[in-house]
Amino acid sequence: MKLSHRITHITPGGSDGWEVFYKARALKAAGHDITELTIGEHDIRTHPSILDAMHASAKGGHTGYAAVPGTPDLRAAAASRIQARTGVPTTAKNVLITPGGQAALFAAHVAVCNGGDTALYVDPYYATYPGTIRGVGAVPLAIPARPETGFQPRAGDIAQYASGATSLLINTPNNPTGAVYSDTTLAGIADVCRTHDLWLISDEVYDTQIWDGTHLSPRALPDMADRTLVIGSMSKSHAMTGSRVGWVCGPEDVIDHLINLATHTTYGVPGYIQDAALFALNEGRPLEDEISAPFARRRMITETLLATQNIVKASPTHGAMYAMLDIRATGLSGEAFANQLLDTHQIATMPGESFGIAAAGHIRVAMTIDDARYTTSLQTLLDFAKDTAA
Repeated sequence: MKLSHRITHITPGGSDGWEVFYKARALKAAGHDITELTIGEHDIRTHPSILDAMHASAKGGHTGYAAVPGTPDLRAAAASRIQARTGVPTTAKNVLITPGGQAALFAAHVAVCNGGDTALYVDPYYATYPGTIRGVGAVPLAIPARPETGFQPRAGDIAQYASGATSLLINTPNNPTGAVYSDTTLAGIADVCRTHDLWLISDEVYDTQIWDGTHLSPRALPDMADRTLVIGSMSKSHAMTGSRVGWVCGPEDVIDHLINLATHTTYGVPGYIQDAALFALNEGRPLEDEISAPFARRRMITETLLATQNIVKASPTHGAMYAMLDIRATGLSGEAFANQLLDTHQIATMPGESFGIAAAGHIRVAMTIDDARYTTSLQTLLDFAKDTAA
């Protein structure tokens, strides 16, 4: 018996680029003291007040089937938040609540891509992007964003591949690079989308983590609201990674079709989790700022330590919870550097190559451990790079 080509080719060759991460987890499970600077998992847990709201909702009986599109109150709250941040009129009818941002990414591509369509995405990329595109039967095509431009994608590069494509997936603030796309970058992206009639899928799950500059949602640009699907999530903004609650925001007719998709796939998100998300959103900016504050501090720690040496360089880290470090001066690839650092110092990072070709010769550091240990670990990394380059 054969499995479908679609399911067996989500990750061609059987690799998803996360071998160093798996190796680190195996060492940790075997009892080794591993410092993990790998995944975007907060070092603080979900706020107790959110958990209290979740518990109260569950105890109150909201444990049966919930409304598949999302509860009316949560859809309205998400819409209000999006409108406040973008200035684009948004109602609950523009929002579908999903089991996390990943489900939203999949649903958005299902909505706009037919089997065999070309779907563009920017390299470096979050590790699931090409597999998500393959999973809906489309053909992923990467557009490189280069280190020398601060990993800002250039409109001209996108335009070279846009003819005949169906969609473009972008992510700002960006995982893995920490780039926040400039107004000029986004204006160029919007122009390409309008010229080549592309759907734009904008992953904005890090929109509360801006350290330098401002976040502009491309949905707010002229003539873009009707061709843009925005991905949001409670995972990064509210440290609710395990709760699996996010959304797609887009034109009403698209959301109607996505509700039909959800009815035939996920069948919604548990009601008590939605109620907790509603509570969290209603807490407003103060809670979001509390969740993001540790990463702002660690970004400053990173810049301070990098300034003390000249081997490792950093791309501009304007947002998100990561630093993309250029280690090419050591003569090692990102993968070799990450493996050797893990073997010799028990510090786990992600090779840039895990996120595409454009990040080769880099490593991604997740700023997700307490300040003191982060400082010590980063200094060890820099010392290791210096010794390696010598």
